[in-house]
Amino acid sequence: MHIVYLSLGTNLGDKEHNLKSAIDEISRRIGPIRAQSAFITTEPWGFESANSFLNAAVKCETDKNPFDVLHETQKIERDLGREKKSRNGVYSDRLIDIDILLYDDIHISTPELTIPHPLMNERDFVLIPLKEIKEDD
Repeated sequence: MHIVYLSLGTNLGDKEHNLKSAIDEISRRIGPIRAQSAFITTEPWGFESANSFLNAAVKCETDKNPFDVLHETQKIERDLGREKKSRNGVYSDRLIDIDILLYDDIHISTPELTIPHPLMNERDFVLIPLKEIKEDD
């Protein structure tokens, strides 16, 4: 089994419901949740919006490889109503966003997937929840 850390964010609709639904789906489709951060409210990062974000992080145990985890998180996003992903650094409001932060201790750098997440150290909305659930590691 592998340990994967995921970051979740939403700034549209019923934000708490969006995060809870995503976490339920992650547990069902990727593997059991071993730790979950508190939900934190943050301002948009990288774009202007009147909508604040609700963010969280989860630690999940999985038997899936990193690319299968990526594809499954993308399916979860679509199933929960996300219609488009950010492209070329152009961000927008979203119902749900799920990013792979860490997967065991591996490093991957492909056009499709980079682990550790390349921007996580620049984002407090990622680091604060991640630190909360990684303190026991």
